[in-house]
Amino acid sequence: MTIEVGDKAPDFELKDNHGATVRLSDFRGSRGAKNVVLLFYPFAFTGVCTGELCALRDNLPQFSDRDTQLLAVSNDSIHTLRVFAEQEGLEYPLLSDFWPHGEVSRAYGVFAEDKGCAVRGTFVIDKEGIVRWTVVNALPDARDLNEYVTALDTL
Repeated sequence: MTIEVGDKAPDFELKDNHGATVRLSDFRGSRGAKNVVLLFYPFAFTGVCTGELCALRDNLPQFSDRDTQLLAVSNDSIHTLRVFAEQEGLEYPLLSDFWPHGEVSRAYGVFAEDKGCAVRGTFVIDKEGIVRWTVVNALPDARDLNEYVTALDTL
């Protein structure tokens, strides 16, 4: 199933790299609501993924200034994500879709069954939980973070 612009984003509950539970629905509604950039990536410690996530780290104010929470999801364990975040200085949540393996990635239509991991899917979700922009790139193709910022500016 592919998630399209205008669809309600499927809610989920995943553990972050510190073991805390993060729910997409926590960012919805009137009180404390934020836009969300939900970013799926294949694996921690790989070249393209590290480059993308470090670019986001270096440009984090572009998201926080737009009242936006960045959530990065991979199929790695929380333990792997903790070490990866510490090594790269990543201060936004890295969410583990490890078990049941790829359940959230599948719900968003970005799980590559033949590879056992998510492809590079990105979803800009507004404060009401509606997908307002999306792009899906193949495993080797890095995304342009300026596209996310442009999409956020239309909300």
